[in-house]
Amino acid sequence: MSSPSANNATNGRVTPKLASQFAAIALGHVAREYPNKLDHVLDGPDDARGPRDLHPIFFGSFDWHSCVHGYWLLATLLRLQPSMPEAGAIRALFDDAFTTQKVAAEVAYLARPSSRGFERPYGWGWLLKLQAELMAHDQPWAKTHQPLADVFVARFEDFLPRATYPLRTGVHSSTSFAIALAQDYAATAGNASLTALFTQKMRAWHLGDRDAQAWEPSGDEFLSATLMTAACLQRLMPAAEFQAWFRAYLPRAAQHEPATLFTPATVSDRSDGKIAHLDGLNLSRAWCWRELAAGLPAGDPLAGVAEAAAKQHMDASLPHVAGDYMGEHWLASFALLALTAGEPIG
Repeated sequence: MSSPSANNATNGRVTPKLASQFAAIALGHVAREYPNKLDHVLDGPDDARGPRDLHPIFFGSFDWHSCVHGYWLLATLLRLQPSMPEAGAIRALFDDAFTTQKVAAEVAYLARPSSRGFERPYGWGWLLKLQAELMAHDQPWAKTHQPLADVFVARFEDFLPRATYPLRTGVHSSTSFAIALAQDYAATAGNASLTALFTQKMRAWHLGDRDAQAWEPSGDEFLSATLMTAACLQRLMPAAEFQAWFRAYLPRAAQHEPATLFTPATVSDRSDGKIAHLDGLNLSRAWCWRELAAGLPAGDPLAGVAEAAAKQHMDASLPHVAGDYMGEHWLASFALLALTAGEPIG
């Protein structure tokens, strides 16, 4: 398979060729059980079980959360390009995966007391992002999958009131990233109380943030903590209020400062799973810059700067979403976030 390139995407929309390439990548890993990195607490010897036994749906893609967003990738591609050659395989996979019995087993796993912190918060956000996408399809998948989504809604509702501080990180612990994804579900599902909770917490945590210095990246980050906070708040604040906040948050962005936010990360070894995270940083920065640009008022000089930064970051890492399994099991999802930035679900 040839490497994807930015030339295969036009105006942020995914071409049939790129959709087919991404679908082939994901179909090659969502049902690949090994290698596998479990997030699993053993309460006793009987808990020493394999991925497929523990997670009958999300057992592939090296880890649970990557499998979840592999399914999101496939569902989104199916909606955008329903006639692509891989469409039949995707539908068959979903029909087999999203059954009452398998969803119940995933829910039962989460009921274990030792699973209380399972995939918090990264996997929580991705599971709800997947559910939002399933709801855009005229299929029974979303209804069948809803009990699992309900568990993660309840977990956000339980955890966030107790979360005194945000996690301003560029890795799985990021609260801004998880809430941004979960808000896409809240908006799709019309869950006003969940949106209100997200809004209250993000305002409490970040409304006073000013003149962000953007001390990033660290050596294994796949998110920009700086841009992710802004992209999350953009979902939750009225446009005029957000724009005023954003001007104070990154007051010199139109002058390409802080410079690190406009400079793609260098990836020295794509066979190293942690270093390969930096390709994800480039792709997620592209996503954030494109979303932020779409929300700027007409004529704002930052819009063109943001779009150019997004393109530069995309060009740096889109050709590398396949090739080594350490990146291949997850990077296409982040590329698709960037390519569909600002577009509605469904």
